[in-house]
Amino acid sequence: MNKWYQIFHRNTGLIPYVWIVFCILPFYFIFRSTSPYEAAAGIVMIILFFACYRLSFMSKGWLVYFWTSVQIIISIAMTLLFSYVYFSIFLAFFIGNIQNRAGFITLYAIHLVSTFVTVNFGFATQKSLFFTQFPFILISLIVIILLPFNTHNKLRQERLEGQLEDANKRISELVKLEERQRIARDLHDTLGQKLSLIGLKSDLASKLMKVEPERALAEMNDVRQTARTALKEVREMVTKMRGTRLEEEIFRVKQILKAAEIEFALEGDARLEHTHLLNENVLSMCLKEAVTNVVKHSGASICTVTIESSPTDLVMQVRDDGAGIAERDKDYRGHGLQGMKERLEFVNGSLDISSDNGTLLTIRVPNVLRQM
Repeated sequence: MNKWYQIFHRNTGLIPYVWIVFCILPFYFIFRSTSPYEAAAGIVMIILFFACYRLSFMSKGWLVYFWTSVQIIISIAMTLLFSYVYFSIFLAFFIGNIQNRAGFITLYAIHLVSTFVTVNFGFATQKSLFFTQFPFILISLIVIILLPFNTHNKLRQERLEGQLEDANKRISELVKLEERQRIARDLHDTLGQKLSLIGLKSDLASKLMKVEPERALAEMNDVRQTARTALKEVREMVTKMRGTRLEEEIFRVKQILKAAEIEFALEGDARLEHTHLLNENVLSMCLKEAVTNVVKHSGASICTVTIESSPTDLVMQVRDDGAGIAERDKDYRGHGLQGMKERLEFVNGSLDISSDNGTLLTIRVPNVLRQM
């Protein structure tokens, strides 16, 4: 419910002055009466009407309808006793501010019927003031028909616009949060793989330092090259968050598995020339996380990646002969699998995990083809 004084400050031009005239005008009709008792009763009704008008805007629940009913009674009395019809315009404006649809329709119908009956009764009794202000009464009747619906629809539109603005702000916040989480996951996956590779090669180089110095030097050169590659990838990710080809990721996977002394086998073609880059990027990030888990946690001796493409799906399986994630730890959140699931859900993909003589990850994404 709006504030009672918004009939003034929300309008521009001559409309505020028209409302002020309607506030002063009833006294003119009252003072035309020859009876001091009628004049006193009229003043009391005017004061009571505006008091109820203000209370109706401030009240809630059934009190709104009570104060509105009192105003309708006062409006009928002022029309019959003093031929003042224009309190009905105040009521029309207030009724339009009622948000409850059933309450709005009920009060609108009661007010409209009571006003028409009272005006017709005044013309039937041939009161002179009714005939002299006939054009204004006609305009008032048109106003009380149209104004409530106009006000009601306007307020409803404002509420919907406010809800839409709040929803847009919420969506913007969620998009920012999702983007931050995505960047954090990508940075974690990229740096996690490279740092794991650097750690493995450094340990291997330290072991070979006295036994095979030349091979240790080669491993340290690989460490330096891996560090440069990681720095380059992080810079590219931060600046433009570029997509990663599956073929490129396979090459990096071979490096890290070789450094971990785990045999690698590829079944299928890693060149996905006609697959959408977004889906291929998701597959690459999932493969990176899966292989990192194999190196860190599985204790496997062989890792096999299988890629199968069909008209509807693109399936990638990552199998190892290690201890098995499901038997060692039932909570997958610590292994980055939750992030993989979230990425795949974003592209309507899925992740299945099974553990039988090792771990098998089945990653499936829709095979949406790019327009050539």
